[in-house]
Amino acid sequence: QVQLVESGGGLVQAGGSLRLSCAASGSNFSRDAMGWYRQPLGKQRELVARITSGGSTNYPDSVKGRFTISRDNAKNTVYLQMNSLQPEDTAVYYCNVPSSFYLRSYWGQGTQVTVSS
Repeated sequence: QVQLVESGGGLVQAGGSLRLSCAASGSNFSRDAMGWYRQPLGKQRELVARITSGGSTNYPDSVKGRFTISRDNAKNTVYLQMNSLQPEDTAVYYCNVPSSFYLRSYWGQGTQVTVSS
């Protein structure tokens, strides 16, 4: 089974930075791709970053150049460095394995990111 624990969120002003962490347990972490997702209040959850087991990354245009995903397999942890934050980045942020099985079965509590103007 998989357990996902996100941390590092908080309240920042526009233009600020945050570094989120996701600790994964009960999974073959080093073999899995990992993704960061966010869900603004009242909106759908969306993928904001993905990293493969080999370290290749993908980002949507909305965060490209501002967010960086990375992983430390020795610590079973994936990170999301967020720079130049804007109010539209306000959301609950989650990590998960980006496959249909995991996305419908496993989610952590998420960590709240709030960006003030």
